[in-house]
Amino acid sequence: MEASTSPFRATVEDAASRLPHPDEASLRFATVLKRGSLLVELYAPRNHDPQTPHDRDEAYVVVSGSGKFVNGGDRHPFGPGDMLFVPAGQTHRFEDFTDDFQAWVIFCGPQGGEQADDS
Repeated sequence: MEASTSPFRATVEDAASRLPHPDEASLRFATVLKRGSLLVELYAPRNHDPQTPHDRDEAYVVVSGSGKFVNGGDRHPFGPGDMLFVPAGQTHRFEDFTDDFQAWVIFCGPQGGEQADDS
């Protein structure tokens, strides 16, 4: 997808129409926007989440579905409207999620992640 230089609007329905068929891939995502270090995707895995750690910070905004989110050594329930953050390099995955699970994924910042601001 080309970088966007103008205002942009994405809908879940449009992004979902670009997802691979569930029989074709378990790692189902569709790129929605790419600009500089910003990458936005719709993620909708089926049956299991085969993710491995990423080299940039990422945030998820749950659109639909529920389950458990593993983030490092922590495990949290999640549902629609929740926002989940994963620092670069952190082990993470979705578990025990419902068939309708979809989330916006937002990658940003440099490889290795942003510096933590503990203030």
